[in-house]
Amino acid sequence: MRPFLESSFGDAGRLHAEGRATRVALETAREQVAAFFGARPREVVFTSSGTEAVNAAVFGAVGRRPGSIVTTAVEHSCVRDAVARTAAPPTVVGVDRTGRFDPAAVVAALRPDTTLVSIQLANHEVGTVQAAAEVAAAVHERGHAALVHVDACAGAGYATVDFVALGADLCSVTAHKFGGPLGAGALLVRRGLRIPAFLVGGAQERMRRAGIENIPAWIGFGAACAAVDIEAETSVERALTERAASVATTLPGVERFGDGSLPNVLCLGVDGVEAEPILLALDQHGVAVHSGSACSSETLEPSPVLEAMGVTADRSLRVSVGWSSTTADVQRFVDVFPGIVQRLRGLRSP
Repeated sequence: MRPFLESSFGDAGRLHAEGRATRVALETAREQVAAFFGARPREVVFTSSGTEAVNAAVFGAVGRRPGSIVTTAVEHSCVRDAVARTAAPPTVVGVDRTGRFDPAAVVAALRPDTTLVSIQLANHEVGTVQAAAEVAAAVHERGHAALVHVDACAGAGYATVDFVALGADLCSVTAHKFGGPLGAGALLVRRGLRIPAFLVGGAQERMRRAGIENIPAWIGFGAACAAVDIEAETSVERALTERAASVATTLPGVERFGDGSLPNVLCLGVDGVEAEPILLALDQHGVAVHSGSACSSETLEPSPVLEAMGVTADRSLRVSVGWSSTTADVQRFVDVFPGIVQRLRGLRSP
């Protein structure tokens, strides 16, 4: 990324030498992203984030053929909010206590006017991996006109995302989840599918997403895709989260939520104390965890995902690891977490 931050500022849409050099770098990044996600380079539309990619998918599907949307109760806030802005009320399919939806229930919710089915590949809060490919296959086997969009942002870099095998029409991915730069995402659009652009006013991204390209970020996205070793990294990450879980869940009143399918996410429910004081106390010990989803940090509202699962929604911690996490990081958590919970419980009035 550094040359395009420090010295190479050519516009990829220009024909001069600087522009052509930038275009080559951008298309190399597109090829890297495509290869990592099992897509063709022309199916990759770069965006500013996974959130923009989701909004582009929802807007594009409804703009192509107005109608209703089928989604689930555990989708990320960007999916829920984008769907809520459409004219027709959505059909929301429930989940079980692990946060998993039933593919048959999703398909059964189709109506003649359904224009989009938007589901996740993996849950961003509890790590449950969903049967997204099964839903896509069933929708297409029925010959229904609805498009299938899969939000794969949480699974990118931690579960195999193969656009062809997934069978979806649209798929949202992002870079920052697995070590790429912030501000880089992509919408994978099935070959031959034409949907209205979410951002208009320019011919960038083959007229599918207007606006000057964020060259450094998108090149960084490609570099991350080329560098990641899912098999090796997820093996380490799973060992780290299981180590954290093995200690945390021995405490009375601490429960693990979700099925732990994603190797990097551990969601804990803690009885007897709210999440915020635990977060602050852990932060004082140099441990950064979270409660809820990454896009709801400022709200401090109970998690809609956990509410849909039927578990305590306002006392949850999301402990996640990544490619740079170490055994020492997790050991710090397991050393201080039990004492913090016990101390905070002890401050409660009888």
